Amino acid sequence: MSDCNNRIIAPSILAADWSRIGEEVGRAEQAGADWLHLDVMDGHFVENVSFGPQFVAAVRTRATITLDVHLMMTRPDKYLDRFISAGADRITVHVEADHNVSDTLARTRAAGLGCGLALNPATPVEAVMPYLDRVDLLLVMTVVPGFGGQAFMENETMPKVAAALAYRQSSGLSYHIQVDGGIDQRTVSIAAAHGANVMVAGTALFGASDMAQAVLKMRG
Repeated sequence: MSDCNNRIIAPSILAADWSRIGEEVGRAEQAGADWLHLDVMDGHFVENVSFGPQFVAAVRTRATITLDVHLMMTRPDKYLDRFISAGADRITVHVEADHNVSDTLARTRAAGLGCGLALNPATPVEAVMPYLDRVDLLLVMTVVPGFGGQAFMENETMPKVAAALAYRQSSGLSYHIQVDGGIDQRTVSIAAAHGANVMVAGTALFGASDMAQAVLKMRG
């Protein structure tokens, strides 16, 4: 986990053209993406519904880079094994979800995967602090989760990113700090200035006419 200071660009599959998902995965890889971010939404924890383990498995057959799977689900513990089997490299769960957070993280780690913890804009950063010595990634949602295309919530979320960075340094930990929601060529530098190093972006990357150029710009 020594690369927590390196900037990682993770295009969000939600913004890809799903009718050509294999080509879209290839396009992201050729553009220089580090990870692919897959948002799983259950229609309960968030209002939207996206895809399940079979879709993740389909992406896995085409992807050679890290599959960063974000479970926006009320019961991530119930479905965890299916996403592990589908080929996820890292699984991030929400601190607000209805599960034993420590147990879910331990199961993810025991399976040999990277494990992450996410918090919503309305949740104080203190909610995740008891678990930060057990994760290799903290995801600070920079929009209310569930739908793409929302505006970046700088005032509500950037103090949490800064607090997570300060806690990481003072505790001698090495987790990545990831941001997701409203990340584009402008907001990426704001997030980086506060301490984020993993940038999830959907439309700003998959919607770009030259994705490689967009990745390069986002890398700074």
